[in-house]
Amino acid sequence: MSAPSRTRLTLLAIAWPIFVEQGLRMLIGAVDTFMVSHVSDGAVAALGVANQVVIAFLIVFNFVGIGTSVVLTHYLGAGDRAGAGRITTSSIAANTWIGLVASLTVFLCAAPLLRALHLPADLMAYALPFLTMMGGTLFMESMNMSIGAVLRAHGHTRDTMLISAGQNVLNVAGNCIMLFGLFGVPKMGVAGVALSSVASRCCACVAFWIVLDRRTHIRLRAADFIGIDWRKVGRVLKIGLPAAGENLCYWLALMLVTTFTSRLGSAALATQSYCLQLQWIVMLFSLSIGLGTEILVGYNVGAGQLDDAYRQLLASLRTGFGFAIGAIVVVAACAPLLLGLFTHDPAIIATGALLLRFSILLEPGRVFNVIVINSLRATGDVGFPIKMAVLSMWCVWVPLAWFLSLKVGLGVLGIWIAMATDEWTRGVLMYRRWKSRRWEKYARRTRDAITGSASAAGAPG
Repeated sequence: MSAPSRTRLTLLAIAWPIFVEQGLRMLIGAVDTFMVSHVSDGAVAALGVANQVVIAFLIVFNFVGIGTSVVLTHYLGAGDRAGAGRITTSSIAANTWIGLVASLTVFLCAAPLLRALHLPADLMAYALPFLTMMGGTLFMESMNMSIGAVLRAHGHTRDTMLISAGQNVLNVAGNCIMLFGLFGVPKMGVAGVALSSVASRCCACVAFWIVLDRRTHIRLRAADFIGIDWRKVGRVLKIGLPAAGENLCYWLALMLVTTFTSRLGSAALATQSYCLQLQWIVMLFSLSIGLGTEILVGYNVGAGQLDDAYRQLLASLRTGFGFAIGAIVVVAACAPLLLGLFTHDPAIIATGALLLRFSILLEPGRVFNVIVINSLRATGDVGFPIKMAVLSMWCVWVPLAWFLSLKVGLGVLGIWIAMATDEWTRGVLMYRRWKSRRWEKYARRTRDAITGSASAAGAPG
């Protein structure tokens, strides 16, 4: 296993494969939505609600995935390859067990979860089989996310990109066969879409294990899944729990806000589903720049180069603003055309176009959040983002969304206004935190802990 040289790691070289990979991952949901839209707008609304449950559990897997990526960059930046190997083994094993528990939970409790989200009863027939199959195989996604985090930390972002590309090809082909009954296969509707997604997920899982072996020469044995080094997992969770907790806080808030949208009717739910799919594409620019910056800042922290880390974030922000603002302007300008790919309902298209054009005000705030939070995480300063997330999301976004959408009568637009207020509130707070350089004390502690453990591991017994 070799650590990539920092001299050949540049932001765009790391970020563009991440952009493609994450885009392809999100494209799975967009393709499912596009194809299910040929069934009905109600089926799309059901799929959107069911996916909220799946995404919430994917964020739980990020407890380990995010922490693994960050901690590995620290070890690799410090040149401790043996320590990086131990982190890898323990993290993948732990996340596999978490995935198995999640799979069993969703498989057995799919119907109560959907009812808790106030899914209309007439849409349950679409959502229940989809969530049962997708949720029941979440353990494969937990392994995929862990191995993908390991590969990205080692600089192998192109490999994860290619696996995601293959997964999408299989998913699209399977959707066509199952949904439209090609080659004599019976038409299975939404259940067929779920079956296709599960099959492509399984193939991606096999591919990730093969690439992990070839690129890092790490092979997990059965004993590794039993005798997990919980001290290593604890180090990962020290970063991962607060970091992924911030993401989980977001999705729990979004799930609650979705219940407000559900009260507005199936058309509002479908509009939100379509707009979120398009908005995720724009968010990819911020996400890929953020993850790329996290890797570079993590290496700088491991090497003790804090001034380089500080300057890297500021440069990444400029890049992120350029890409994200350009992307949302294009999406807003083409909003009616893009929404028309999903639905022919003029009311949904009109409302969706309004939301996407309003997002020109929303996305710059998200750039601050995504990129700065990833950098703070890479330094070890993970407590501040989660505290601000709880404060802003649950004291600003959720109550303001309820008030503007249901009480004032602004509908889904009120939810978007509340979302923008939250993004800008947190964005300004994150930027001020970075400029204050208060994160440096956490970075020094992280560096000292790694160099100390490496010295202890190399000391004679």
